[in-house]
Amino acid sequence: MTGMGVEVGAQAARSRALAVLRIRSRALAVALLPAAVAVVLLVGGSTGHIVGGHWGVTRWVVTVLAVVVLLAAAGIALVVARARPAVSPTVPIAEESAPDLYRMVRDLADRLDVPAPSAIALTPDCDSWLEDRTHPAHGPPPAERDEKDGLDALRGIRGAQGVRGLSARSRRSPSAPVLVIGSPFLWWMRVGELRAVLAPVVAGTGPSAQPDIAAARRFVRGLDAAVAVTSAPAGGSLSRTVRAGVGWVTRLLLRSCRGHAAEMERGVAAAAAERAQAVDYGLRIVAQEQVGLAYAGWDRLLTRVALPAWRMGRWPSRLDAGVVAALTELSRRDRLAEGFASRLGERPACDLLEEPGAIDEATSLLAARLFHGGPAEPGPDWAPVDWQEYPDEVVDRKWRTDAARLHRVLDALGIRQSADPAAPDPEGPTLARVMDHLSVPPEDRPTAGPDADDGTVGGPAAYAGMGMDEDELGLGSERSAALAAGLTAELAREETVAPAAAPAPGGGAEQQDPDRALWDDGTLPLFPLQPPRTGRELLADHVTAMVCCSAMDTVGAAPGLDWLDGPSLLVGGERAGDLGPRVRTLVETGDPGPLREWLSHLGVRPEKPVRLV
Repeated sequence: MTGMGVEVGAQAARSRALAVLRIRSRALAVALLPAAVAVVLLVGGSTGHIVGGHWGVTRWVVTVLAVVVLLAAAGIALVVARARPAVSPTVPIAEESAPDLYRMVRDLADRLDVPAPSAIALTPDCDSWLEDRTHPAHGPPPAERDEKDGLDALRGIRGAQGVRGLSARSRRSPSAPVLVIGSPFLWWMRVGELRAVLAPVVAGTGPSAQPDIAAARRFVRGLDAAVAVTSAPAGGSLSRTVRAGVGWVTRLLLRSCRGHAAEMERGVAAAAAERAQAVDYGLRIVAQEQVGLAYAGWDRLLTRVALPAWRMGRWPSRLDAGVVAALTELSRRDRLAEGFASRLGERPACDLLEEPGAIDEATSLLAARLFHGGPAEPGPDWAPVDWQEYPDEVVDRKWRTDAARLHRVLDALGIRQSADPAAPDPEGPTLARVMDHLSVPPEDRPTAGPDADDGTVGGPAAYAGMGMDEDELGLGSERSAALAAGLTAELAREETVAPAAAPAPGGGAEQQDPDRALWDDGTLPLFPLQPPRTGRELLADHVTAMVCCSAMDTVGAAPGLDWLDGPSLLVGGERAGDLGPRVRTLVETGDPGPLREWLSHLGVRPEKPVRLV
């Protein structure tokens, strides 16, 4: 039954591939039709069969038209042939740095009776796929390049495909696609689980040896690349006109092929899935559960832990190791998996790498580029940070930087220091100053109208001028809205004057790499983790930072790292997890009561100045 399913899927894929190739043939026929008519007219005129009347004029008009169409077709064909299909940004893994991983993949290909992938690369994401990089412009497979050259391009055509009847080859074929593996899988999964997850993906190397499917894929990839080339900004009006014409033709062909190409990929994916049914079927069910866990932990690690560091100009250099810690904590808290301890006793898949630490660092830097847009190389303003240094180098610095920004905005708004005579230094940056400004009398705590005047300098005008109002910000008072608008403007100014990402060193050939422009034209980050923070979120973050600074400087609290929630405040060695709701109450309603109670319970003195950066 499995063999029949593979055969059906392969036949369906091949029929769709032939449909794509027929579209290519029709396009060629349309381009040659005027030339064929012109040849008939010219031959008829030379033999005396088509003469007299308007045939002479018609003959020259058709001939000129044929020449123009042939030149246009040749130009379009040249653009399609020379356009470089984009590939996914990955970290290539040479066989010398992961012989056990290559051996496992080759053994899996032998068992599936398909060609082995030509190379292996890692992506900082929870996904795995096959990627064809056989275009001449791509050069040798990634395994034959320098391992540092892992940031190649923008997009990739993904697929997990397979057909039956192709002999397995232990030797890697240069025409076979590259196997791209999600790096979190290597660190979180055990060796057997990784093998089970990769089985249907490796089974997809078969179509690379099927001539019709391979030709159809090359044609579709060429059209897609040509559309990208013609969509790029052009110089003069003539260049724009030519690009527009080529783009119109390639888009028309791509739309005609889209349905057939999609069905072709579904067919080969179904064939690959059927082929992989016999390989580690029971283990694959368990491994799929770990895929979901890895995705959940990876997402939390990036958004809660890595993102604050990236915003500070630091990038955690061991993200993959961090996802193991995050998932371990997640499983401990929520009891997501039974037999968790016994599973961790098995061999992790990262043991298949010779130097997992170096690979982890490379994928961590790539993740920072993809999801945040940092430079390609470390530098003074873009330095790696170990997990042991994270609390002091990221958390403490982040809180004090945010607190300093908060007080700068208060100064800009003309907010005076607290008049409390008990304050030892009424001119110093204090938490009391922030709380006094945001506090609203009980009778006024329902959202103040936009025309209310409480004497706040730069109040409604500060945020109305930025296109924001209280409803959009979700804030409970005019003062909060004005402060949030000021913080948004201050952050925008800081980002404007921030130094641009430094280009990758090396010069020469690297500077002329056509894919390098994709990294340096302002398109990064390619996959931003979160939308821009709202004014309410910015204000809550900055007030929280000020509270944490006050707690650290008055009661000896310490910055900490929570693997699931990111920066956290440790009081007496325990995480203070009830601070967020109290800060939101102050920010959104102007009620300082819950926060004052929390501060009093810990002994934090809001009137004491704190140290800022």
